[in-house]
Amino acid sequence: MLIVEKALEAYGAPVYVRHEIVHNTYVVESLRRKGAVFVEDETTVPQGAVIVFSAHGSPPEAFTNSRRLGHTLIDATCPLVTKVHHEARRFDRDGLEIVLIGHAGHQEVIGTMGQAPEATRLVETPEDVDALELDPSTPIATITQTTLSMDETAGVVERLRQRFPHLHQPKSDDICYATQNRQDAVKVLAERCDLILVVGSETSSNSKRLVEVSRDRSVPAHLIDTAAQIDPSWLDGVEVVGLTSGASAPEVLVEEVIAWFRQRGTDHVDTVLVVDEDVEFAMPSNLARKLAGS
Repeated sequence: MLIVEKALEAYGAPVYVRHEIVHNTYVVESLRRKGAVFVEDETTVPQGAVIVFSAHGSPPEAFTNSRRLGHTLIDATCPLVTKVHHEARRFDRDGLEIVLIGHAGHQEVIGTMGQAPEATRLVETPEDVDALELDPSTPIATITQTTLSMDETAGVVERLRQRFPHLHQPKSDDICYATQNRQDAVKVLAERCDLILVVGSETSSNSKRLVEVSRDRSVPAHLIDTAAQIDPSWLDGVEVVGLTSGASAPEVLVEEVIAWFRQRGTDHVDTVLVVDEDVEFAMPSNLARKLAGS
């Protein structure tokens, strides 16, 4: 969100954004009101315009198209997604077949598949692994969509290991640290709460995973964009409510939910801190230079 706001500040409206910058309805609508124009295809953007590529990553041809059209291209790809792209290209150069664990049609998956399209196969479940038409002796590497659940991917990775004894994996996990931290927090909340609310949008993969993590532990959970979507009937017989949010949900929406409960008599709010997130990513270099006036 900040990158698009800074691009609007530096270049003025309109600033085009390839796909939703993050999968959150509130963020997208807020940026649209400020002058951001969201597109699914960079070739529809006027020549010479300013375009931001979303955090989910884009296939190489999208960058080629934008450069051909003379766009001022601001690459807001999440560095953790960029890491997965590097892994895909490296495994491809090494002559390995690549198995990507992810959800078909998700923007991040589309961008990652584009890094080595001839070598990459997509799986989502252990059954998908069984259906792969590959000899067990085939050199295989696996990479993962960053917004999946660790629990969700564990079974798929285990099945890959069983089928392909010489499986290559990245040196570090592909799951986004913010995604994993929130999943760990939900596991803690599930031990203490009767109900968990997750602030996030239906388009957000990591937000939906949080709901699943709670339900897997037999604790009811609901995904809400705003406090207005809370159904009071969910609270029948509930003494303790847990509240968390997807990685792209702004803090103001969480505060609105807390205010909703306070207005209805809640006077005790505890913060459960599982890990202190202090990671910051640098602004894209060309945008940073423009803001600095160089």
